[in-house]
Amino acid sequence: MRKPKKFDRNIIVIGAGAAGLVSAYISAAVNARVTLIESGSMGGDCLNTGCVPSKALIKCARVAHSARTADQFGIRLPELKVDFPGVMRHVRESIQKIEPHDSVERYSELGVEVIQGYARLLDPWTVKITLASGGEKSLRARAIILATGAEPIVPPFPGLESVNYLTSETLWNRFSELHEVPQSLVLLGGGAIGCELAQAFTRLGSRVTLVERDDRLLPLEDLEVSAAVSKALQLEGVHLLTGHEAVSFGGREGHRGGLLNLRNAEGEIQVTFDEVILALGRRARTEGFGLEKLELLQDGKFITDAYLRTRYPHILAAGDLAGPYQFTHMASHQAWYAAVNGLFGDIKKFAVDYNLVPRAVFVDPEVASVGLSEHEAKQRGTAYEVTRYGIDDLDRAIVDGAAEGFIKVLTVPGKDKILGVSIVGENAAELIAEFVFAMKQGLGLNKILSTIHIYPTMTEANKFVAGNWKRAHAPKRLLRWLELFHRWRRG
Repeated sequence: MRKPKKFDRNIIVIGAGAAGLVSAYISAAVNARVTLIESGSMGGDCLNTGCVPSKALIKCARVAHSARTADQFGIRLPELKVDFPGVMRHVRESIQKIEPHDSVERYSELGVEVIQGYARLLDPWTVKITLASGGEKSLRARAIILATGAEPIVPPFPGLESVNYLTSETLWNRFSELHEVPQSLVLLGGGAIGCELAQAFTRLGSRVTLVERDDRLLPLEDLEVSAAVSKALQLEGVHLLTGHEAVSFGGREGHRGGLLNLRNAEGEIQVTFDEVILALGRRARTEGFGLEKLELLQDGKFITDAYLRTRYPHILAAGDLAGPYQFTHMASHQAWYAAVNGLFGDIKKFAVDYNLVPRAVFVDPEVASVGLSEHEAKQRGTAYEVTRYGIDDLDRAIVDGAAEGFIKVLTVPGKDKILGVSIVGENAAELIAEFVFAMKQGLGLNKILSTIHIYPTMTEANKFVAGNWKRAHAPKRLLRWLELFHRWRRG
């Protein structure tokens, strides 16, 4: 098809999650005429079924855990009762309070035309919109950004449909209808979502079984990090089954829930449950947008280049659809590149910077990392040195009853250049930011060591790990001469 001579919009953005919202905002900020199309709720998965509700649930669970363990601080409380409807009310209210940040009204005020409806590409420049209010309309745009997000992976396990399974998207509505926390819960998948929910529901009173096919939890993290999280979950009562593969599901006559058949190296076992949540990862949402017609998929996968462009340079993608990292902060990061390359790519284009992508798992103790893990460094054949600091030695951690965890820093041998950082401990997701900034700006551990950190805070751990590196690389010959110098001065 020949490129049109005139267009209705400078840019059309499909999907109002993190990537779509930021892309639309940036486009409007430079006075482009932009239309944002969303078929569901504004804010996408993160606001409605992902980050926000899960962190609200985790907060409730942490409060319950703090109450149960308050006697370590000399506080004795009566028997704890979890009001599960109240917990779910807090989850809903958290979403409602954040909703205005992503609302149609706010983005309209920012200069974005927001249309509620279903978008489908008719050709490389034309988007057909089935309006939620009824009717249809078509718009042509010089550039189109696809920000359609991702959806939970649901493998075709035999018998799965008979047990009324849940995913990270559907559990919120189901659990909002319950009067009590589920008595027994199975979580299938030992990634970030599975670990977070397993600990949270255990703290709220469920008997939780966490199943992971790999031989360890959080397989993308450092081996020591995985071990620390496994230990923490087991100490709190999570029944952990690593190295177990789901085979099939079945119902239990006369009982709520069902049973899960698992297989490991030693044979097969059965686990019963009231509720089961699949947390087996997420895949790009590609169906229903006309992508197949334009051949934007290769072997079922959505492909973009370093500039987030598809086979049509003016059709771009951002967020979970583009990958490779399915984080809200990555979606926002990519959105800038998608918007700028979409509007100005024929003049100047920018390749996405994936060098430093921090991530976190919001369990207790919290986990955060950036750059290379030791396992990745070994796989790549990258030379490195390891410097550690145990958070159990940190004054603030001791005072707060959070004296567990560590900071592990990989550096270039003999130099303070940081290759990667893994943190396990309270507020790890906050602590990692200093290392992300240092790595981004090309600053080494010496610069962190020379920076004043407030006492007593958890951030001192960053300084202390830098101090450990400095001690390990002290100039021994110079120190020997200084020892002789000081001896001479004493007479």
